[in-house]
Amino acid sequence: MADSHAKMTQATPQEIIISVLAGLFAPLLAIFLIVMLVLSIQDKHLPDTTSEAAQKATLDRIKPFAHLVALDANAPKVEKSGQEVFEAVCTTCHTPGALGAPKFGNKGDWGPRISQGYETLIKHALEGIRQMPPRGGDGDLSDTEVARAVAYMADAAGAKFKAPEAAAPAAPAAAAASAAKPDPSKGKAVYEANCAVCHATGVAGAPKMGDKTAWGPRVSQGYATLYSHALNGIRGMPAKGGNAGLSEADLANAVGFLMTQGGGKL
Repeated sequence: MADSHAKMTQATPQEIIISVLAGLFAPLLAIFLIVMLVLSIQDKHLPDTTSEAAQKATLDRIKPFAHLVALDANAPKVEKSGQEVFEAVCTTCHTPGALGAPKFGNKGDWGPRISQGYETLIKHALEGIRQMPPRGGDGDLSDTEVARAVAYMADAAGAKFKAPEAAAPAAPAAAAASAAKPDPSKGKAVYEANCAVCHATGVAGAPKMGDKTAWGPRVSQGYATLYSHALNGIRGMPAKGGNAGLSEADLANAVGFLMTQGGGKL
């Protein structure tokens, strides 16, 4: 028979610690899972939209990321001064000296550049150089506007460049004198091939063919002025209606046709 009074083997301290930790593992795991469940439920709740912070966050999310500005295609282009171009386009890089741009008013930055000469600086500004894109990234700037901005920045650093004035428009009478006398009867075919794409619909502010109200103010300027505008381009209309190969005789005929259809007389 077994000895009923045999002593039980005593557990070591290490075994006791392991047993305690094993017993705590299951409750701790359960608590961790409950906490994670509560946090996930809270994340799905809608925020308090009555608080000031919540309203500010909502406004930030729905604020527009761009603004559209409607421009009149018939409005004459007013060229900006050098300061206006700098403040609108150039200041982003040239005020802080970002991307290696010479800082505005810093003679140390501008000195080596000024020594290259005004024409070289204009060429770099028009074509772009190193990190700077052509025309400072604004393709709508005219050559004159770019040159003015260059002079404005360079002069602020000690240069004495003379900014260009706006080019004088070609004399309408001289332009008309160089063209053949218009023949409106021949101008219809030229109109249909080159001008109708805009003047038949009035797109981009073009006066519609035959619309005497739209043509009235233009007809009053006279044939010489209208021919000059068609030859050199004006506002949304490119030179020669976008057809550089159009002869001046055909252009004169088209202008005469549109003018007479708009109520004018040659």
